[in-house]
Amino acid sequence: MRPRLSTARIGPMSRDPRRLETLFEHAPDMMNLHDAEGTILDVNERFCAVLGREREDVLGKKIWEIDTEIEPDGIQQKLGRIEPGERIAVETRFERDDGTTFPVELNVRCVDVDDERLFVVISRDISERKRREQRLQRQNERLEAFASTVSHDLRNPLATAHGYLDLARESGDPEDFDRIDQSLTRMERIIDDVLWLAREGQEIGSTSDVELATAVADAWTVVGGAGGDARIEIEDGLGTVTADSDRLRQLIENLLGNAVDHGGEVVRVEPTADGFAIEDDGPGIPESERERVFERGHTLSEDGSGLGLAIVDEIAEAHGWSVEITDGDLGGARFEVTTDG
Repeated sequence: MRPRLSTARIGPMSRDPRRLETLFEHAPDMMNLHDAEGTILDVNERFCAVLGREREDVLGKKIWEIDTEIEPDGIQQKLGRIEPGERIAVETRFERDDGTTFPVELNVRCVDVDDERLFVVISRDISERKRREQRLQRQNERLEAFASTVSHDLRNPLATAHGYLDLARESGDPEDFDRIDQSLTRMERIIDDVLWLAREGQEIGSTSDVELATAVADAWTVVGGAGGDARIEIEDGLGTVTADSDRLRQLIENLLGNAVDHGGEVVRVEPTADGFAIEDDGPGIPESERERVFERGHTLSEDGSGLGLAIVDEIAEAHGWSVEITDGDLGGARFEVTTDG
């Protein structure tokens, strides 16, 4: 039989034992009652359900057989220091019947029942809270690294522009002005990328059937101007794809820009069985780096922003597509975008 809690310690609601019984048994949180020796005297339905245990299997066990972070030696002394009416809160881990553990938040209250010191424990699974905290911590760490990367990457073209501006003032050479323009264009691309990542993330707008060849040609007018002598080869048969046209153009611009920045003289765009591919004749990407290049801030070059391929990956994912890096026929990197299936 469950020990009866004294009205002096629990409060007015316990004057009706049936009400207290119902509240205990059907509470949304896990609840248990144990004595000063750590022996579990009673548990509610939620406690059994979450732990995957039968009530009969739990009653009589020691709390350290459930709570994996309790040290059996000394626990009685710790419990003895808790005064009747005192409440404490602590985070710990419980073990399920299958051996897995999960984080919980305990709220413990010491009560006197018929001159015996007992402990009413309300436990809540905080697994989701911990996951959110971990995600927030990772996001903050990425944000700090992201801000550092962006500030560094903006300073490089800015310094270049200032340098050529000084030369242009002295010489008036049109090539110096062209280099200034290229540096400013690069800064503008970095800023656009940052704003998209910060404001929109994976969101896409309305979709429609977009001619891939047209999207590639439009993107090349932006990228090719800063690509020096690089030329593009657009193969026939690219067809159409259902996409947010603006985001698709941004994806293609970043892939073409990556090919121009890291490639050589040729960028090729061709259809595949389930999408399209963009490859170059540059040095390629080592297999060990092919997953990491899609991380924000990760770059293989000193003057890269580490943003372009992260944007490619996020836009593709937002459309339900995938991007894979392989070795291209031209000798460089090949990005295969799967848009079907």
